[in-house]
Amino acid sequence: MNFGQVITAMVTPFDQNGEVDYDATRSLINYLIQNGSDGLVVAGTTGESPTLTHEEKLHLFRLTVDEVNGRVPVIAGTGSNNTRESIELSKEAESIGVDAVMLVTPYYNKPSQEGMYQHFGTIANSINLPVMLYNIPGRSAVGMSPDTIIRLSQIENIVSVKEASGDLDQVTTIINNTAPEFTLYTGEDSQTLPTVAIGGTGVVSVSAHVIGNEMQQMLNALHNGDVAFASRMHGYIVPFMNAMFSAPSPTPVKEALNQIGVSVGGVRLPLIPLNDTERASLTQLINEYRSQEDVG
Repeated sequence: MNFGQVITAMVTPFDQNGEVDYDATRSLINYLIQNGSDGLVVAGTTGESPTLTHEEKLHLFRLTVDEVNGRVPVIAGTGSNNTRESIELSKEAESIGVDAVMLVTPYYNKPSQEGMYQHFGTIANSINLPVMLYNIPGRSAVGMSPDTIIRLSQIENIVSVKEASGDLDQVTTIINNTAPEFTLYTGEDSQTLPTVAIGGTGVVSVSAHVIGNEMQQMLNALHNGDVAFASRMHGYIVPFMNAMFSAPSPTPVKEALNQIGVSVGGVRLPLIPLNDTERASLTQLINEYRSQEDVG
């Protein structure tokens, strides 16, 4: 299933008291749709899902479905390391009207490949929604092998994977051994261009909060055969992408959004704000980025 080529893993705005700012969330949704986002992931790990309550997640799902109003796909982050809890949240998300769910690799438990297969398969079989798998071994301590992802792709409603292993050989293996309708999105922003060049569909991105339009330009140029322009755009935006991960995500991208006038507040503990040096470095990068002329 194709959810578009640039999907934004949306941050969760907080107010000065650390509570979810639902008005700011509505504003952010519209800003993202107007600036390059083909789809939105809500209450995923970039949305600080480990610190959100069950009710906060449901409220975010309802609000996003309502505000989006069919303009782009809404993908609910319902994965966890608790299979039963993920089933419950996925069923509730389905009843709210989201378009799909994203299920992250179980963290901390360190399940076997068979355990992961049964985890994802059990959740998928409990709902009718399309499922996007999310493989991120750097954060979950264990990753799905290509064989496990390929095997899972044979379950009817498991239709996509966000592949954040950073391994292009693994990406190639998955693409070459899954059905054409099974879509692969990179979860590594800086690998957007190479992933699409070898047959991936697009990216589930953090950086797209700020450079969604530029990412669309880059990918459209690639699809139109203008590889030289796409390559220049890649070189232009990769430093910004890397800066969005210069501190634990989503702290840098929230700071960047606040600096460009899109109010999203801070982060919840155990994440902390950027220090003065980190903030100054990011400010300088944003100013330099904005001052550069069109790379075309």
